[in-house]
Amino acid sequence: MRTYKFPELEQLERIIDQFGDLAQTEVIEHIHYKQLTFPIHCISIGSTKPDAPVLAFFGGVHGLEKIGSEVIMTYMQTIRHLLDWDEEFLARLEKSRLIFVPIVNPVGVYLSRRSNGNCVDLMRNAPIEGEGNTRLYSGQRISHFLPWFRGNTEIMEKESQALCQVVEQRLFPAPLSIALDLHSGFGLKDRLWFPYASRKTPFAAIAETLALKELFDRCYQHHVYRIEPMSEEYVINGDLWDYLFNRYLDQTQRQSLFLPLTLEMGSWLWLRKSPVHMFYRHGFFHPMLPHRQQRVFRRHLMLFDFLHRSLLSPDQWALLEPEQKIAKHAKASGLWYGN
Repeated sequence: MRTYKFPELEQLERIIDQFGDLAQTEVIEHIHYKQLTFPIHCISIGSTKPDAPVLAFFGGVHGLEKIGSEVIMTYMQTIRHLLDWDEEFLARLEKSRLIFVPIVNPVGVYLSRRSNGNCVDLMRNAPIEGEGNTRLYSGQRISHFLPWFRGNTEIMEKESQALCQVVEQRLFPAPLSIALDLHSGFGLKDRLWFPYASRKTPFAAIAETLALKELFDRCYQHHVYRIEPMSEEYVINGDLWDYLFNRYLDQTQRQSLFLPLTLEMGSWLWLRKSPVHMFYRHGFFHPMLPHRQQRVFRRHLMLFDFLHRSLLSPDQWALLEPEQKIAKHAKASGLWYGN
């Protein structure tokens, strides 16, 4: 088999070369497809101390949603230039770690399709079942010829296992960690989703999530995001982040805080401005015009910077007193679950 380079992978490897010794890079898995092989790269920047908080970015889980990978790589390029001169940013990195897996599903990105090379939707691939009102798009085992095919959830796909390995080995041990998974293709508004996707019940970190939301709302009163549980919009089977959060609870008994978030970029807004793009393969998931791509690249830098800063100043949201946690939990239940 030969390693095959497609444009997004070539871009990522150029960025890796630009970082040189400033980053630690590892190929965490090789994915084989027909006579080709594709690497999954994981890049780490910052402190190597085990007690350093971690912010991790994941993209390209759905290969057709290339804009997520491109936004992450644009941010990595920004960071590379900041390392040359920004002493405040360098000081942050001495106390924290950034991790990037920009192309989780390289075959899907190469083929410009949602699933991986085995026709499996990786975000439906975990051994966790949705509860309540599920649909075909929630994940199905009928046929791999249909979209949203779950595959074998007992032996997850290599790409799914690679993502889980990064989270379990590099985020779970940290005292505080946030994972941000970038997607596109739903709605007119950018959304920040948190667990659960598989059921309409609060998850264990709901108090801290609300505290983080309130901090974000106060600091950036005009931000563009709707912050909500994913189940507010639809319930799915096999969500990797639900699965990982439950494993985190089992393995750590909440001795730390792990917060998985999904950034769902509202691609219908791009279609509303240019409806003809719905006839293009990438039109539903990717801004087709260069100026719109550049706008998306700029749009989320504020969020990334806020999340990084929040790791280093956790007192206001991640280290709540028992009374604060009870109050935040009750408020969050009313806000998001009607309780």
